Amino acid sequence: MRATPRDAAWFDRLFAEHAVAVHRYFVRRAPRQEAEDLAAEVFAVAWRRRDSIPEEFVLPWLYKTASYVLSNHRRKPTLTLLADYGSESPDRSISVDPADLVVEDAEVRAALDRLSTRDRQVLMLHAWEGLDGEGLAKALGITRGGAAAALSRARARLREAWVT
Repeated sequence: MRATPRDAAWFDRLFAEHAVAVHRYFVRRAPRQEAEDLAAEVFAVAWRRRDSIPEEFVLPWLYKTASYVLSNHRRKPTLTLLADYGSESPDRSISVDPADLVVEDAEVRAALDRLSTRDRQVLMLHAWEGLDGEGLAKALGITRGGAAAALSRARARLREAWVT
């Protein structure tokens, strides 16, 4: 028996806890103007399938669903980085955070573009969404060992793509 019923209150908590993460997932991968609609679609699916969401892996399940939603939205997903959107305000300060600098790096974009969609998905779920181990496995729909192997292969292919 489940500890909490999956009712409207449960869904409100789920949405409050994960809406920002799911929205960010799409902002990183799709045009900003589409991110909100795509995130809403993920939560519509979550509501319809609420009884099949594993309690201990809610966020990886949402990421997995987000990948399906994005694939359905665009059959050929393209990489969209935050740097593509520029500033909403002309007086926006420029970040000196090394992570932001890496994201804006054209060489990173070029290397990622040379990878398969699957490799990009694995690397982004790991690096951008912070999934590792079991969470990455759940998001990809594979075993933990398979996720570790997929991450290792994707990293190796990124290294190769970086030098070519």
